[in-house]
Amino acid sequence: MIYLADTNVLLRIVHRTDVRHSIAQAAVHKLEAKSHQLQTTSQNFVEFWNASTRPTERNGFGLTPDETDVLLGELEQSFPLLPDSSEVYPIWRQLVVKYNVSGVQVHDARLVASMIVHKVAHILTFNVTDFERYASERIVAIDPVAV
Repeated sequence: MIYLADTNVLLRIVHRTDVRHSIAQAAVHKLEAKSHQLQTTSQNFVEFWNASTRPTERNGFGLTPDETDVLLGELEQSFPLLPDSSEVYPIWRQLVVKYNVSGVQVHDARLVASMIVHKVAHILTFNVTDFERYASERIVAIDPVAV
């Protein structure tokens, strides 16, 4: 089975000083040990760059672009990308209208649209509640703590 690795998991995998690093790492190892595949989207990598290079006083990790480039390279080796597809946008559009999505949650809706296009039902995320509204779309959010 394929799991989409959410950005908040990717961040904790490589930022070893984060309090949730060991939880994210253990969840990924457990899923891989059960022969599950962990993949991601280009959007997750863009969000990763954003959070990694954003100043710490603005809830980021405060890394330089060069430091982030190295970390992103590590992630690219471990988490294959689901292909970008022109099919994602119309599904995203339907989702944001159907579920009355606004603000930053539009990014989660885009991940869900990509999951629907690629027939990925599970997302590994620390923000399970952000994806609960998509249960009727057969999207299952799994907290790394629960793996």
